[in-house]
Amino acid sequence: MKTKIRRIMCKEMAISVGTLALMFFVITMGFAQTPLRKDVVTLAAINFHAVWGDKARNLERIKGYIVAAAKQGADIIVFPEMALTGYDVDLKKEGKMQKENAETIPGPSTSEIAKLTQKYGVYVALGMPERDKKNPDIIYNSAAVIGPKGVIGSYHKIHPYKPELKWCRKGKKPFVFDTPWGLIGVGICYDSYRFPELARYYAALGARVYLNLTAIFEFRGWEDYYKHTLASRSIENSMFVVSANLVGKDLKSYFPGGSLIMGPALNSRIKTYAGPADKEEQIVMATVDLSYSDSARTSAPLFTKNPISGTPDWRPKIYIKMLEDFIKNTKEGK
Repeated sequence: MKTKIRRIMCKEMAISVGTLALMFFVITMGFAQTPLRKDVVTLAAINFHAVWGDKARNLERIKGYIVAAAKQGADIIVFPEMALTGYDVDLKKEGKMQKENAETIPGPSTSEIAKLTQKYGVYVALGMPERDKKNPDIIYNSAAVIGPKGVIGSYHKIHPYKPELKWCRKGKKPFVFDTPWGLIGVGICYDSYRFPELARYYAALGARVYLNLTAIFEFRGWEDYYKHTLASRSIENSMFVVSANLVGKDLKSYFPGGSLIMGPALNSRIKTYAGPADKEEQIVMATVDLSYSDSARTSAPLFTKNPISGTPDWRPKIYIKMLEDFIKNTKEGK
């Protein structure tokens, strides 16, 4: 029954607020009690320089980093947002580069990557523009996820940043995928820094790892903004964060890298296990024990019963009511 609920959640997320409240309750009670599987996993984030508009060259280098990381023992390998094509939007051309290079998922590039994930038994998350299978005029800023059995699916960025809206459509559904280490959640850049709901939702499902595919460019104070926000997502949800950023010159922007892996530790609420990477291409890798996430969630019982109150500290029914009131009574909500 729990497996059936999980499948429904991954496929049918476009639902009413009232239904969402009920499903949150079912998920919270169900996934919190699901026995966890493997704990020790090796995570890799790739500090990657995407050559703007040169998809073929980028794909070959992506494949090279997959092989290199896999041979070093990585289980899950994360590339940045839009790593396949480069990020910057040519506003005068209305995002023509992204539109021309978009592919369906599965498609040519993900099928090439699937050959490697099957050969080495690894999982890969890769940022790319995705063309809708049914309507080729619709394109998403996506994270393709490929595993040992081939292409798993994709996450469509729910909160595209301003210039991205010149070429991509807003996504509507969260995305989790199952692994021997349990569920893993996916977000892209702006999703992670300004919208804490997504990581919290994945944590409520039982995910202990959150993948942040990002293209955060260099600006004054970027490093504190980047590290502190991701640290907040980790602490809030007692989960591991794997963040992969672009590095180097894009069309116009400069990306500073900083890929990192952070999460709960044996004797602290948060630890940076690897990175932040410097301003060069490199593989950032760490072997972590996901049971630290379980221990942290027990000490702060967000999703399990508080021994004093007898109920979880996280209260989704109240939050749903707040959102219902906002939608009903404000112009913005409508």
